[in-house]
Amino acid sequence: MRAVQVTRLDGPDAVRVAEVEEPNGDDAVVIDVHAAGVAFPDALLTRGLYQHKPDLPFTPGAEVAGVVRSAPAGAHVSAGDRVLGLTMLSGGMAEVVALPADRVFALPDAVSFEAGAGILFNDLTVQFALRTRGRLAKGETVLVHGAAGGIGTSALRLAPTLGASRTIAVVSTEEKTQIARAAGASDVVLADGFRDAVKELTGGRGVDVVVDPVGGDRFTDSLRSLAVGGRLLVVGFTGGEIPTVKVNRLLLNNIDVIGAGWGAWTFSHPGYLQEQWAELQPLLASGAVAAPQPEVHPLEQARQAIASLENRSAKGKVVLKLR
Repeated sequence: MRAVQVTRLDGPDAVRVAEVEEPNGDDAVVIDVHAAGVAFPDALLTRGLYQHKPDLPFTPGAEVAGVVRSAPAGAHVSAGDRVLGLTMLSGGMAEVVALPADRVFALPDAVSFEAGAGILFNDLTVQFALRTRGRLAKGETVLVHGAAGGIGTSALRLAPTLGASRTIAVVSTEEKTQIARAAGASDVVLADGFRDAVKELTGGRGVDVVVDPVGGDRFTDSLRSLAVGGRLLVVGFTGGEIPTVKVNRLLLNNIDVIGAGWGAWTFSHPGYLQEQWAELQPLLASGAVAAPQPEVHPLEQARQAIASLENRSAKGKVVLKLR
């Protein structure tokens, strides 16, 4: 089968497409992959900077969409079913994957394979961050950094369904404004000067929740943008710099800084993934939550697709098409 391979740890330029052996499907759900998601950890993996460090050469990719080729007896899916699947760490950018049944999910008929490949990693992360960790309540305002990226557009799509009455998107350039608006943002502001813009938009009150997959030098102004009792959700550090917190700031307005490490949570909470999908799947099937509109690349452009996450040129979710 064809698969993306990382052959050395010097960035996306080391990525190539190669012929490799198909995975062993014993006691697993074997999926013929039609599309695979691309995420920021894939870029980190190409440089050996992620906490998971597979042996070279390896295949990146954490999420797939495709058709079940075979499944073990008693599995909740069977041959011919349209499904999504999570490798969680690596191995997804390949024509065939073999996964445990608890990491395979029925794909609604209304959602394409390409859109489906952009759902799990981001939407389940955001759902976990807002609901489980962020305690989002009905009527609250959510500020979203990196709002034109995969996590950002996911947050804008899901927050209203999870209770938010208003979403304020923060983008780095005017070009990305339309992406955030298309994802459902109530308001869009530029990263440069966002604190003052948020203060004006909220009449000085601030926002209830900040979703921050970026980190870096905007972190302190994010804290200052919180209303009394507000929560800042730490989702990632695509900006490259890991910020620090002066904890006296937390006292001033009784605010929280909350880690939202979805992957680690799923490993320590068996059954949590299926609980998440039981909530999200009907929303996607009914259209209450729109499926993402990803930027789709052919498999042969895997290098460029992964690089777009590293250099932050990606617009929304990025997906590879394999079939």
